[in-house]
Amino acid sequence: MALLIQGGEIVTAETRTRGDILIEGEKICAIGAGLEAPAGAEAIDATGKLVFPGFIDPHVHIHLPFMATFAKDTHATASRAALVGGTTTFIEMVCPSRSEDALAGYHVWKQKAEGNSACDYAFHMAVTRYDEGTEAQLREIVADGTASFKIFLSYKNFFGVTDEEMFRTLRLAAELGVITTAHCENAELVGQLQQLLLSEGKTGAEWHEPSRPETVEAEGTGRFATFLEATGATGYVVHLSCAPALRAAVEAKLRGVKLYVESVLPHFLLDKSYAERGGVEGMKYIMSPPLRHERNLPVLWTALQAGMIDAVGTDHCPFDQEQKRLGEQAFTQIPNGIPGIEDRVNLMYTYGVKRGRLDVHRFVDALSTRPAKIFGLFPRKGTIAVGSDADVVVYDPAYRGRISAARQLTNNDYNGFEGVAIEGRPAVVTVRGKVQAREGAFVGEAGRGRFLRRTPNGGAQGVE
Repeated sequence: MALLIQGGEIVTAETRTRGDILIEGEKICAIGAGLEAPAGAEAIDATGKLVFPGFIDPHVHIHLPFMATFAKDTHATASRAALVGGTTTFIEMVCPSRSEDALAGYHVWKQKAEGNSACDYAFHMAVTRYDEGTEAQLREIVADGTASFKIFLSYKNFFGVTDEEMFRTLRLAAELGVITTAHCENAELVGQLQQLLLSEGKTGAEWHEPSRPETVEAEGTGRFATFLEATGATGYVVHLSCAPALRAAVEAKLRGVKLYVESVLPHFLLDKSYAERGGVEGMKYIMSPPLRHERNLPVLWTALQAGMIDAVGTDHCPFDQEQKRLGEQAFTQIPNGIPGIEDRVNLMYTYGVKRGRLDVHRFVDALSTRPAKIFGLFPRKGTIAVGSDADVVVYDPAYRGRISAARQLTNNDYNGFEGVAIEGRPAVVTVRGKVQAREGAFVGEAGRGRFLRRTPNGGAQGVE
């Protein structure tokens, strides 16, 4: 059935204009003023509302075995949560451990998602070891349409790669034209600091951040950039959290390294005092890189507005309170992660756009358009244009509410932003022309999501 979205203010990364959008099948077929609705079309009144392209979360974990447990969401629960929050596409990290076969792991992740996701999805393929069989497997995975890698410079002996393995991965990535995303820390230094703190009886959640301080993240960011420079590969720093790491990334960009930067929702709004709360209250906020000193928050906002930070993701990875308590005896055993896929758009709009920290066009760019360009999805995704997929968010800026775990669709028993006020939320969300969410409720087709095959593009499509 055709859809006609009427009278809204259409906002993209470059333009802002009042008009109508006609959707037929899965595509946008016309944009303009006073468009006629075909017979049988559903009309959606967007008067007084903003109309955005569907938002893209470039960094999520849904199926994830980690620290003797599993992340709580399924593709069914996470995709519904994404949609009510305005995210119509996510890119999931495929993360087999070093002891697992990469290709087998890739197929496990694909099978978990297929037929279960209500929104569209793609993958980043984690390279957690590089041996004689890895190259052929990665070539097969790229040929299947997963045109980005992930490496961890952390989690030694589990996800982490050595410098030799990083070099070999980046050489292959440069040859294939795929982008490599990286968790930038220093696995050896983190391990040594963890053991030192534990030996001193410092076991609580408040010691997680000192075990992987800002200097360690900055070192990892600089080292990754150096390896990119040496191999000619294109890189993307995930979840950058602090000013020293940002400085290392910007310095690399200025000397011509092909490097993009992502920060994630928690690092714009929360600081390390949350993880310093007693008991499970602090454990809820354990993630890596950790929440940082509050002095970093304005730095990240300024860098985001200036485009030094390219994209905003979530690193969505929910573990419930019982799972967090696995670390009651030692902070090193707390499962790392926090939910966010449901709240990213509303919180960044409220505390970015509405507070004057973020221009509305940069908001669309960072949360939709630029991830689409970097990861080979543009212009199919990430914009409102004739011929693009009809992923549209009709956004109500007049809505007022508060975040509550009791009402969330994310499969978790807490929300790290509990009680935080929001000013605006999606009124209608479509995925390829079908309404999937209305006014905070999932109303669509459970298995509508489609695996998005991508072709290597050298790491960017017109990203400035």
